[in-house]
Amino acid sequence: MELHGITKRFPGVVANKDIAITVRKGTVHALIGENGAGKSTLMKILYGMQKPDEGTIAIDGEQVSFSSPGDAIARGIGMVHQHFMLADNLTVLENVVLGGEKLYGIGAKARRKIQEISDAYGLGVRPDALVEDLGVADRQRVEILKVLYRGAKILILDEPTAVLVPQEVDALFDNLRELKAEGLTVIFISHKLGEVLKVADDITVIRRGTTVGTADPKTATTKQLAELMVGSELPSPETRESTVTDVAMLEVKGLTLLEGGSTGAPLTTAAPADPSSTTVVTEVAAGRKLLDDVSLTIHKGEILGIAGVEGNGQTELIEALMGLRSPDGGVISLDGEDISALPVRKRREGGIGYIPEDRHRHGLLLEAPLWENRILGHVTEAPNSKRGILDPKAARQDTERIVREYDVRTPGIDVTAASLSGGNQQKLIVGREMSHNPKFLIAAHPTRGVDVGAQAQIWDAIRDARREGLAVLLISADLDELIGLSDTLRVMYRGKLVADADPATITPEQLGSAMTGAASGHLEGGEEQPEQTEQSEDGDAR
Repeated sequence: MELHGITKRFPGVVANKDIAITVRKGTVHALIGENGAGKSTLMKILYGMQKPDEGTIAIDGEQVSFSSPGDAIARGIGMVHQHFMLADNLTVLENVVLGGEKLYGIGAKARRKIQEISDAYGLGVRPDALVEDLGVADRQRVEILKVLYRGAKILILDEPTAVLVPQEVDALFDNLRELKAEGLTVIFISHKLGEVLKVADDITVIRRGTTVGTADPKTATTKQLAELMVGSELPSPETRESTVTDVAMLEVKGLTLLEGGSTGAPLTTAAPADPSSTTVVTEVAAGRKLLDDVSLTIHKGEILGIAGVEGNGQTELIEALMGLRSPDGGVISLDGEDISALPVRKRREGGIGYIPEDRHRHGLLLEAPLWENRILGHVTEAPNSKRGILDPKAARQDTERIVREYDVRTPGIDVTAASLSGGNQQKLIVGREMSHNPKFLIAAHPTRGVDVGAQAQIWDAIRDARREGLAVLLISADLDELIGLSDTLRVMYRGKLVADADPATITPEQLGSAMTGAASGHLEGGEEQPEQTEQSEDGDAR
């Protein structure tokens, strides 16, 4: 694939300017750049979602022009988006054939083709598995299978390792080597520079919408790549300064949540002693435990990190703490006050900040302007309202401050959140939450999809607030981030806190092993206590 002079303009901004890239067949070509550098726009052009204003694209020496993703797919281009495009209530087979029914039908022929592709590239995908039962790594393989099923010879992978643990990253890289061996070409977009050096054959760097250079992964370093991207060294989350006090800010005791339980109802643990009480007794639901007797304490000035493969109870823990789910037992206290029965708004007003794991579903109104997104979750608080009445002027002024201080790349505060890159959306959310001086912050994947410069800003904002007494619950798929930022580390597996780890001595590999249920107790310097793990019929640890 050859790109020459690709330029794309939007009102008030030039997203791509004279982009030039040559991608060799049968290679992994990494594309890196800071948030807002123009990577996403360029990929949308390659996938037919947008048309360039200027420039040409050639595949196998033939110039092409795409008016839709269908055109791109017909020329052998497939894209795996950062946010997966799967229907959870359908099987793998149903997801793969959806929209491609004319290729191999929807029955036995399609099943054979799916199995054939899965076996050929070592994907290990089961056609009849329900997507909602799959882990994030398996879902990603289904996305790759979808584009291969449609005959893709060029695969665009957007931040494919953002939610994977080290073992899953290694498995993905093995899959990419299989693809290369069969002559397929991969365009690999990532902010994780160490992984880029490990998997790429060629590297192109984009800055401010234009190509600024190429790098050879055999000789380049992460420091050199970071300097090409943003003009500064690669930041590190590492900090060993202790700001932990002996004052408990958040206390959770015996938190239990059963599958099929209620959502958003008051949390109760016993019938009220006073018959006239309005307290609602929640009936214990049947089903497996999503949270199993979880107890933890986070002190002022402490960051408690929770490691775990996604789907092991982290999301349910966050939702219980925020008041989005009503657990079947347990007590939640904030700054000495029982908040177990409080609704979400009262918890917010009481000092809980929230950086959600899915910024599109839970953090933003994508079609609303930035200044309206700034007030989400804080409508009743200053400067957004005055004496209970919304103050748009003050909200707009504070949005402009957040845009400046957190370097949100935008032509103005009246553009929609959907028009920002993922990293800039994340910076807006972080700026919004930190602007209200929370007592306790839930930070779920706070730097997912952001560049090295934005990472440093977000880490600094969390560290600075911690010095002032902020208590933080940190959940992240980036194990270096977890280890570097946390004062205390705990491992969650199947809804339980099963192990403690010392951030000063644990390695990402050891922590990743514990996340699969291979260890329990206290982990330090590689001394792990093995645990029996239950196995499913296909032999996978569950």
